[in-house]
Amino acid sequence: MSKPYPSFILFLGELRRSLKMLGGSVLLATVALFFLSSRVVTLLQQHLGEDLYLFSVAGPFLAHVRVAFFAALFLLMPLCMHVLWRALGKPFGLTPGQLRGFVVATCLLFYGGTAFCALMTLPFGIKFLLGFQSEELRAVISISRFVNFVTLFVLAFGAIFELPVFMVFSARVGAVSRRAFEKNRRYAVLVIAILAAMLTPTPDLVNMALMGGPLYLLYESGILLIRLFNLDKAAGGDTNQRPEGS
Repeated sequence: MSKPYPSFILFLGELRRSLKMLGGSVLLATVALFFLSSRVVTLLQQHLGEDLYLFSVAGPFLAHVRVAFFAALFLLMPLCMHVLWRALGKPFGLTPGQLRGFVVATCLLFYGGTAFCALMTLPFGIKFLLGFQSEELRAVISISRFVNFVTLFVLAFGAIFELPVFMVFSARVGAVSRRAFEKNRRYAVLVIAILAAMLTPTPDLVNMALMGGPLYLLYESGILLIRLFNLDKAAGGDTNQRPEGS
């Protein structure tokens, strides 16, 4: 296994070379999507089923800028992942085929996580939270806060759904073995429960299970993939094997 600090410095150097290109792409996409952001805001309002209000003069403009920026990140995620994995490839010795596999897997899981959030967790959470309003107490929802709430939530789900990919990568570069993931399974369950409590919009067990259940399945799938691809040797070998004569 390569030494961590030189590899990390090399990774930062490779990443730095692509940041200008990536930043320029995100900026151009944000400007282009700004002119379509009003349609996205309308779709968000229809998804909420409630009226959205503005509490500042700059509110409409800033809300549209946020929507355009997060939409640009969402659409350019394959490019972002290509830049990330290309920067990781050189210091950690990934082959071109492995790089393509990591990019594709990361993008598929990201979009799967965002779709799961948008179609399952978020509607239940919003319906639950708005269920506490009454005729006397009606929710007055700021468009800026609602846009921040939805976009950050969706992107967070997309990010954490990439857990198996980074588990496989850590085993591939020899950072963490399959045995370590299996041994610390109970701690992983605790961390998943905490993440589910923090990231779900409501404190009820149903929404926490909708978040925690898939996360635990992703954790187990990461362990299974490490076994299937025989990455234990790259992570220092299977600790169950004992030297002869012991």
